[in-house]
Amino acid sequence: MSDANTPNLSHPSRRQVLAAGLAAAGGALLAGCAGSGPAAPAGSDAGSDTGIKVVASFYVMGDFAKKVGGDLVSVTDLVPAGTEPHDWEPSPRDIEDLKAADLFVYNGAGMEHWVEDVVSDLDTAKVVEASKGIELLVGEHDHDHDHDDHDHDHDDHDHDDHDHDDHDHDDHDHDDHDHHDHDHDGHDPHVWLAPANAKMELAAIRDGLAAVDPEHTEQFDAAYEEHARAFDELDQEFRTALEPLPNKTIVVSHAAFGYLCDAYGLTQRAITGIDAEGEPDARTMAEIIDLVKESGIKTIFTEELVSPKVAQAIADATGASCQVLNPIEGLTQEQESAGEDYLSLMRQNLKALVAALG
Repeated sequence: MSDANTPNLSHPSRRQVLAAGLAAAGGALLAGCAGSGPAAPAGSDAGSDTGIKVVASFYVMGDFAKKVGGDLVSVTDLVPAGTEPHDWEPSPRDIEDLKAADLFVYNGAGMEHWVEDVVSDLDTAKVVEASKGIELLVGEHDHDHDHDDHDHDHDDHDHDDHDHDDHDHDDHDHDDHDHHDHDHDGHDPHVWLAPANAKMELAAIRDGLAAVDPEHTEQFDAAYEEHARAFDELDQEFRTALEPLPNKTIVVSHAAFGYLCDAYGLTQRAITGIDAEGEPDARTMAEIIDLVKESGIKTIFTEELVSPKVAQAIADATGASCQVLNPIEGLTQEQESAGEDYLSLMRQNLKALVAALG
């Protein structure tokens, strides 16, 4: 696909290569399915026309759809394995495949900065905004936090100011994608990192599947109940393991863990804001180094899909170690091959937190 057919992006060289690769993969699938209906988008895990065709914006949305839909659905994640989703843009081929799907599932809360124009062209009955109805936290952004205050205890948030019902996502203006600047509408979109929120997203997806396939409502309900119990058990595991730990502050590579911290009485200190690929300024770096030294923090958390360079520099300056805390925005190729999912990755996160805070 030529550059003329590629969306106008703020980082053209990297994104255009990704978009061209996705478009080529979509074309190959289309050729392989000639005469049998629309091609599945690149990365699809289904090779037939049977079942409800679900397109998910990125990994965790697809994982939840599979949990509820089971054998009744074929699910495609738009963002490929190994790709950080904050900065990703769909190609024209991706958008056409999305429009051909039976159901589109996305997180919302500003996570998918490209989604507004796409959703406006879809039948609303085919769209699930999984975070709708979840109480949102204000996001922490690069270079704009209060440098005189290390205390980011989420209990101080006035949730009344962030009532999800007060800001209809359909009213957001996303016309200027060149200047989206990853502001996520001012909110932290990583709601799924609190299992109670993840269960609400699971319920929203269940309702969306039942709307497009009412004959299988009972199956969707049963699958939801099974996995909702698993999410409740996960929540209890976190509470039991984290409550008695003496330390409550974590230093993370980007501000993805507000909901997890809010749920379990922790405080995150982020090297960068909501944008996973942001860069901290020198003042922020110095403050975090001082915080780590003064608080005796022994672990700096990074993640697989972004460079650990800055986190490692802080670890080197303080004698701390670098460990992974996964925001579950996407899988690596190795995790995908190993069959990892939301539950297994969250339990890995719990193990890492216990080791760091114990």
